[in-house]
Amino acid sequence: QVQLVESGGGLVQAGDSLRLSCGTSGRTFSTYAMGWFRQNPGKDREFVAAISRSGESTWSSDSVKGRFTISRDNAKNTVYLQMNSLKPEDTAVYHCAVAYGGGERLRRGMPDYWGQGTQVTVSS
Repeated sequence: QVQLVESGGGLVQAGDSLRLSCGTSGRTFSTYAMGWFRQNPGKDREFVAAISRSGESTWSSDSVKGRFTISRDNAKNTVYLQMNSLKPEDTAVYHCAVAYGGGERLRRGMPDYWGQGTQVTVSS
């Protein structure tokens, strides 16, 4: 089982930036795709972004394209989500996730594991 620990959330104003981090356990970090989802109470989990094992391919939802950037550092077993130009509608709990089958599985909303999440609140 993969342990995921997210950090970096907080309360910011519209237009601000945040960088989320997700650290994982184990020695096989580079063998699975990583991604981020977000969720609000009573709503479905929403795909945000994903990155391939090597980091060469990325995917992102239309709602964050051009504002959010996903990256990974395999030497540090960490994936990042740089969030710029934040909007109030970006408010959610952001969850890190992994998929052994690749980034496309994350894009389709099928992670194998995901973390407890970190709260991001954007005020207007």
